[in-house]
Amino acid sequence: MTVLTTARLIVRNWTDSPADLARIFDLYSRNEVVRWLGAAPGLPLTDPAQAADRLALWRARHADHGDRYGSWAVQVRDTGLVVGTILLKPLPGRDEQVPTGDIEVGWHLHPDSWGHGYATEAARALVDRELATGTPQVYAVVSPGNVASMAVARRLGMTHLGRRTDWYGGEELETFVRRALPDSPGGH
Repeated sequence: MTVLTTARLIVRNWTDSPADLARIFDLYSRNEVVRWLGAAPGLPLTDPAQAADRLALWRARHADHGDRYGSWAVQVRDTGLVVGTILLKPLPGRDEQVPTGDIEVGWHLHPDSWGHGYATEAARALVDRELATGTPQVYAVVSPGNVASMAVARRLGMTHLGRRTDWYGGEELETFVRRALPDSPGGH
């Protein structure tokens, strides 16, 4: 199912097709990708069969969210290449179990797709859509040292708040926020 489209991209559900599962494995088995995902359990993937487990985890996590929140595939419209994952979801609190009321946008792109603006384009569309629902602000949390992702957050018009430990079990993360404009549905 397509969640949204942009000029160049389709944001859609990951499927259990052999091509999607192979791409999930290829993406999440790469140290240059997962090194920035903090203490994410089960990463890096070491066996292609684990891709189906990762997909099942995402589906279970977002089962009650419809298409508002999720971890989705980002696909280039012209070529069909899946370049990575884009996510929008409630941030997990310090206990890592109970979601907070804070909404996160995030992106994990395959190295073969870095540097094309795909993360910025997909994330901008999701953030705009979320702010239009009345959500007052959307966060991006980035591992210290991940200069490329911090640059994406800045291109999204997000304000750097410094390092915070509010989420993900208290992990220290560079925190960025984009707030709704005062006259928009999420503004006050």
